[in-house]
Amino acid sequence: MPFLILLGIAALLALIFGPQWWVKAQMRRHGVEREDFPGTGGELAVHLLEEAGLADVKVERTDAGDHYDPIDRVVRLSPEVHDGRSVTAVAVAAHEVGHAVQHRDGDRLFLWRIRMAQAAQKLEIGAAILFATAPLVLAFVRSPVIAVLQIAVALALLGSRLAMHVLTLPMEFDASFGKALPVLTRGGYLHPNDQPAARSVLRAAALTYVASALVTLLDLTRIIRVLR
Repeated sequence: MPFLILLGIAALLALIFGPQWWVKAQMRRHGVEREDFPGTGGELAVHLLEEAGLADVKVERTDAGDHYDPIDRVVRLSPEVHDGRSVTAVAVAAHEVGHAVQHRDGDRLFLWRIRMAQAAQKLEIGAAILFATAPLVLAFVRSPVIAVLQIAVALALLGSRLAMHVLTLPMEFDASFGKALPVLTRGGYLHPNDQPAARSVLRAAALTYVASALVTLLDLTRIIRVLR
């Protein structure tokens, strides 16, 4: 029985951390600097934005991870992508520009995600307040039922972040394979031999949200275990 429990725990951890490990492994594997690449990921992003009629969207270097900020209208790239000359740098830069194109086109899923992200931030704040005040409610009201209900609502609010990550996967795949890959292929920005590697990186870029969702799930299970 202990062996089966350990096996189950190992399988659960593999399910949670496996995708995250795979995403990082793909990024590292194809992140080797290439002297034959004419420009960096940041330079490619600027070029692709101009081609898409989005010259007003800026490209910035950041330590907060690769993303497109629809509020400030900025494509923010990590140092290794912004300054890198690799398949990973090229593919990730094109992926983030793909989000800017979705914004330009008024993509329904993209606009819905913006609203969801804003709402999720407020819900997380609400969940934190509920968790923090649960002991006080129990002490003053002396009703375990109300305290349990309050905690259940807080967990449901945190679960909204998990739902957002899962529901935005179609948008992420569109940014990778509906926007970035066609542009890279048509423009000849990559040698045909590098396209399979670019596909792997673009798939990893899209599945980053799956990894985040699973880690979020782990966070929820930790909270539940502590509360029990």
